[in-house]
Amino acid sequence: MMQRFSARILLLAVLGNLVLLPNATATINSNLSITIDGLRNQKGQVCLSLFSSSRGFPNNTQRSVQSKCVPIGSNPVMVNFGNLKAGNYAVAVIHDANRDGNLNSNAIGIPTEGFGFSRNPIIRTGPPKFGDSAILVAGPNTNIEIRLRYLL
Repeated sequence: MMQRFSARILLLAVLGNLVLLPNATATINSNLSITIDGLRNQKGQVCLSLFSSSRGFPNNTQRSVQSKCVPIGSNPVMVNFGNLKAGNYAVAVIHDANRDGNLNSNAIGIPTEGFGFSRNPIIRTGPPKFGDSAILVAGPNTNIEIRLRYLL
């Protein structure tokens, strides 16, 4: 009799936990720390845009999850994006030497300022695709390094 009673209590406890388990999901927000290396000089600022999908990547900051410009105080520059949900993200960076908020280019479209992307993909004839730059942000901290490139 006592064993049957104990088994029923155990069964109720297990079933109760199963019912409550879907509601007990913990939301862990992540921090993405970015080290930007390879600056040609200390002029201007570094502007970053963080994207969670290919929509707008890499040029349309209106479609970014977060974006920010920081003054250049040292080389390398360290920038953080906080309060991120776990997932895939891609980062686009420009060395905005003249502080106009744009990646300036010459008459034939070749960038005259430095630029870079997460995962440092090889650049051939245009910007990389989101998938070539996507990184997984998970856990409390994710650290990446982006090396800037200058074509002129």
